[in-house]
Amino acid sequence: MELGGSHSRLMSDINVTPFVDVMLVLLVIFMVTAPMMMQGVDVALPETTSEPLIQKKEHLIITINRENQIYINDYQVALDFLQEKLIKILEGRAAPEVYLRADKEIAYGTVVKVMSEIKGAGVEKLGMVTEPIQKKRKS
Repeated sequence: MELGGSHSRLMSDINVTPFVDVMLVLLVIFMVTAPMMMQGVDVALPETTSEPLIQKKEHLIITINRENQIYINDYQVALDFLQEKLIKILEGRAAPEVYLRADKEIAYGTVVKVMSEIKGAGVEKLGMVTEPIQKKRKS
């Protein structure tokens, strides 16, 4: 007497097709959404003819946007507290280096005030971030 009533054997192979389909859909979703997750401060940098520097490590970047708002990396800070915040951030660093990104439309006096606060925090190396001039190619 047979209990199962069927003479066929069970299939023991794993069907990977649905798994691959799900993985491809997830890959497409992440490829589409990843660029949308990028955040930062929008700044129109001045253009220069100098070549870009190759960076070996992540540096502290101070940004001044078009509305004269000041950011340490991506965190907004008031000018009155900039020096105090920089002193606390740079406490454990041996050779503090800071880069300044300023919108090309803001007043020169604002940039000088921010530079003075940065230097007052004990920063020895202050770099200016600019955009390279796009050269027109001749056809």
